Amino acid sequence: MHLPENLREKLKQPMGILVKDDKTTKENLLRLIPKKTFLITVGDATTEKMIRYGFAPSLQIVDSLEQRSKREIPEGQVKTLLQCVNPAAQITNESVDVIKQAFSASPPVRIIVTGEEDLLVIPAVIYAPENSTVLYGQPNEGLVIVTVNSQTRKKAESIMVQMS
Repeated sequence: MHLPENLREKLKQPMGILVKDDKTTKENLLRLIPKKTFLITVGDATTEKMIRYGFAPSLQIVDSLEQRSKREIPEGQVKTLLQCVNPAAQITNESVDVIKQAFSASPPVRIIVTGEEDLLVIPAVIYAPENSTVLYGQPNEGLVIVTVNSQTRKKAESIMVQMS
């Protein structure tokens, strides 16, 4: 699935609550993220920040890039390691299958993406367990917190349909 030009602007709008960079503190995140949630991080900087703050993401989707610059994969405990190929501005069937597989694997699960992980927020929201929390970075703005429920799932499904 390829990202059409007409969806690019829509995807710049956060799918959930945007916590501005200057408000992204451990204390604020502890208030905003339910304690027993299945926590999913998409992005290297987001994953690294959450681990540094003492959170244990159940699923981490990373690509060794931060704003298209090479970086080290975040450190952190991982029980299951998966990989997929997902070129920029696409969602591949392989990446969707690996995300589905991750939800039945032993956490913490890390998916290392060859390509770009940005759009994988969409299938993560679609296939995550109900009431999971998905976190991803909004470039130069902050951190987005998405609670997985029927409303956010429908929004993500609508975007995927438009990409088909």
